Amino acid sequence: MSKNNNDEPIVKIRGLRFAHGARVIFDGVDIDIPRGKITSIMGPSGTGKTTLLKLIGGQLQPTAGSVVVDGEDVNKISRDALFRLRKRMSLLFQTGALFTDLTVFENVAFPLREHTRLPESILRDLVLMKLQAVGLRGARDLLPAELSGGMARRVALARAIALDPMMIMYDEPFTGQDPITVGVIMQLIRMLNDTLGLTSIIVSHDVHELTMICDHMYMISGGKVMGHGTPDDMAHSESGWVRQFMAGLPDGPVPFHYPAPDYADDLLAGA
Repeated sequence: MSKNNNDEPIVKIRGLRFAHGARVIFDGVDIDIPRGKITSIMGPSGTGKTTLLKLIGGQLQPTAGSVVVDGEDVNKISRDALFRLRKRMSLLFQTGALFTDLTVFENVAFPLREHTRLPESILRDLVLMKLQAVGLRGARDLLPAELSGGMARRVALARAIALDPMMIMYDEPFTGQDPITVGVIMQLIRMLNDTLGLTSIIVSHDVHELTMICDHMYMISGGKVMGHGTPDDMAHSESGWVRQFMAGLPDGPVPFHYPAPDYADDLLAGA
């Protein structure tokens, strides 16, 4: 049961620092993920967006700062408490990560078999309900190799909601999908979030799609939060970093040219 009321962020990150060796990924980051909303984490490639999801799930430990999920500091609670908390969070992998030797039905049933002792008749009804929600009840007997990429994502989403989580984290859900499939996935994310009372966190760099479905957006770059707010706030931001990313400009705070000596001097040096 939640330890906070609905006005409290479901994820509260304060003073987050994290580094891989000498490379600093996050340097004093503060982020609030509002409960019941869809929040996106945007930024250029290599800025640590997926790493942030792992920090929220407790798979990685920060160098400093805190990550509090539904009132629990994921780095201070016991191992058992962390496992209980993780059961209430789902992660939709970029690849879908379906079990190749299991049918669609058994892929969705897997977390129910692992974490519950439901009678087979009830388990069957639950799996069919989840598949119906993503439009794939008729594909229940297919193997992953028989699915299109978009169908595999939808099966993975049905599996992600099998245990009725409080929060789903999506890692690049639109990557590699055709426009129709992207539209379907966007509709499912919005519909499931609102119908099931979820909180959704989307890591992506697909600006157009995110502005259409997100309630709140964060942009991170260089280990810092460069901007956050509603899609309209971000579209009218005065930050050069945010403007460059949202508009897809080739030059700006993220420079087109890799640091180099003066061009004329460089040419003359070879003369």
